[in-house]
Amino acid sequence: MTDVSFRRAERPDVPRIVQLLADDPLGARRERYETPLPESYLTAFEAIDKDPNNELVVACRAGEVVGVLQITFMPGLTYQGGWRASIEGVRIDAGARSSGLGKAMIEWAVKRARERECQLVQLTTDKTRPEAKRFYEALGFVASHEGMKLHLVRL
Repeated sequence: MTDVSFRRAERPDVPRIVQLLADDPLGARRERYETPLPESYLTAFEAIDKDPNNELVVACRAGEVVGVLQITFMPGLTYQGGWRASIEGVRIDAGARSSGLGKAMIEWAVKRARERECQLVQLTTDKTRPEAKRFYEALGFVASHEGMKLHLVRL
C-alpha cells in the first residue's frame, strides 16, 4: 500500500482522531466528538506525546488522516525481562475500510514493535466485533487469553 504513510500524530490531528474513534457503535457510546472538543482529549494527547513508551500513530492518504492506532511499549519481568507492545484504539475511516489499510497499519505496528525489540505484541478486541477478531487472526494473532476489564468510571 504505497499511497499511505504513517507518522506520529500531532496536536492538530486530535479532532480527526476523536472523529474516527467515535465513528462506530462502541465509540459512539463512549466518545464525544463535538466542537469545541472536550479538553480531556488534548490533555490525554499531551501525556501520550510526552511518553517515550507511547506512540499515537496516524495513517495518511493524500494528506488526510484515514486511520489511527496507539502502541504502548511495556517492560516486564516475564519473557526473561522482555518488552511487549500493546496495540489499542485501532480505527479506520469508514470510506477506507476493506482497502488493506487496516492490515498495513497492524503490519506497521508489528514492525515498530520489532524495532523496539519487543518479545510479543498484544491487543484486545471487543467481543461484539467478531469480524475484528477474524481480521486479527488472519494477521497471525492468537486468542490465547481471556481478557478482563474493570471500568472505574462509567461514561
